[in-house]
Amino acid sequence: MVSQKEQTKKAVKQEEQPALVEEVGSVEPVTDPITELLGRAQNAYAAYLEAQKEVAKAYKGREQQFLRSYKEAEEQANIIYETSDAQALKVREKAEQKADEECEKAKEKAMEVYQESVRQASMVRKESVEQAWQAYRESAEQAWTFFQGNGTVEGN
Repeated sequence: MVSQKEQTKKAVKQEEQPALVEEVGSVEPVTDPITELLGRAQNAYAAYLEAQKEVAKAYKGREQQFLRSYKEAEEQANIIYETSDAQALKVREKAEQKADEECEKAKEKAMEVYQESVRQASMVRKESVEQAWQAYRESAEQAWTFFQGNGTVEGN
């Protein structure tokens, strides 16, 4: 048989065990400081990687925005160039047309001056020929008159 002393020990032991279980259950689990630091480091690294992804995404977005701005500026510059080029072409064509007209006027004026010079030269030549003919006729008459024996020369 079991003695009373053993039964008492057994009963105390059984009473202490649930109390121990209750005490252990109510105590917070003990954490290892290295494990806690390792966990914090992993969380920090994960946050760092996430931040790095966000920064890369922001840079990519900014690069796209700059590229769009560049393309818009390039397109605007092309439009301005084409407009300026078209205007310059019109100005050149008008200048060429005006120069052609001025050249044509100058040719016409030169032709008029030439024709007037030719007309004047023709008149001078005609008058010179007439004067020479008149002088020849007068000289021939005087010579004929002198030759016929009249002996006096008129005019000189």
